[in-house]
Amino acid sequence: MPTWGPIYSRFKTRFKLLFIIILGSLLGSFLHAQAALLMEEPYGFFGAVNPTGHNAIYFSRICAETPVKLRRCQPGETGAVIARYQGINGYDWVAIPLLPYLYSVENSADVPARVDHDTVMRLRNRYREKHLQELGTNLQAGNLIHGGWTQLLGSAYERRIYAFRFNTSAAQDDALIARLNAGPNGSKFNLLYENCADFARVVLNGYFPRTFHRSIFPDAGMTTPKQIAFKLTRCARKHPETNLIVFEIPQIPGYRRGSHSNKGIDESFVTTLYAVPLAIANPYLTGGLFVDYAIRGRYHLIPKQHQILSPDNLQALTAPSASEQTPVRVAAPAPKAASDEIAIRTDDETDPRMMKSQTASE
Repeated sequence: MPTWGPIYSRFKTRFKLLFIIILGSLLGSFLHAQAALLMEEPYGFFGAVNPTGHNAIYFSRICAETPVKLRRCQPGETGAVIARYQGINGYDWVAIPLLPYLYSVENSADVPARVDHDTVMRLRNRYREKHLQELGTNLQAGNLIHGGWTQLLGSAYERRIYAFRFNTSAAQDDALIARLNAGPNGSKFNLLYENCADFARVVLNGYFPRTFHRSIFPDAGMTTPKQIAFKLTRCARKHPETNLIVFEIPQIPGYRRGSHSNKGIDESFVTTLYAVPLAIANPYLTGGLFVDYAIRGRYHLIPKQHQILSPDNLQALTAPSASEQTPVRVAAPAPKAASDEIAIRTDDETDPRMMKSQTASE
């Protein structure tokens, strides 16, 4: 006669497996993976010449099998940042895990509270030698004019970053993985029409079809990081299920002077020294740019109250978010600084581009 012990053991094992599958399905309906548009401030000499800044996109479900090949993340992995860069051995886009992208390290405990030039380069070189050999042994570091591999690591040592987090589905992320892995990854970088914000525009249109496009006003037909962030926030007001939340990732002090606010094209001409020679050469064009900036270009994106992320609390950005059917909201309050910008109104009757800045300067 058969004994009941082995039968019961097999039944118990199968029941546990079925329970795990059912529980996973239920949790999947309440939790979402997410992505975040990173709007990175301009810095240094090039940031003064071109104060538009940089765009990259962080994905919590997508990881880098190599810097140029994507896959689904495994348990415990925190995702990758993908962006278009110049000067990376002919590659158009590169994927870097989140923590190295921000701080050039693999453990948050290793992030220094303050850095100097030697520390930043030591951290970057250490990570490059360990993980970026596939990009080529003769990879250039870059300079003020031409980009290089140093763009890929330690971004938070260079500038402040704002993360506009939104929900994504597994199908959307899988489609992006398949498209980028299957497509050509050859350099397309062009500052005017194939820049980092153009890459973000194309990627985000896969998540929000026909939402992101170049604008004649106020950006003269170009795509800028601030424009992409504005269109994402406008789309999120119409689709609250995206659960958009804005986070700030501060610049680590010591390596560079503080970065500057992102500007659009009209704003760059009107609010910088470009306005002086332009007004002398063509006062009518200067007047037109100023009017367009005053009417269309003064949208402000950062809420007064937003959560500031440190290296040891990035979970607020990386952890799955609960499904919510609420309007665009902000996270826990951050200390108010003199440079904080006015919060976006969430009512559809007010266009944030028409709102006045409450900053002392940008």
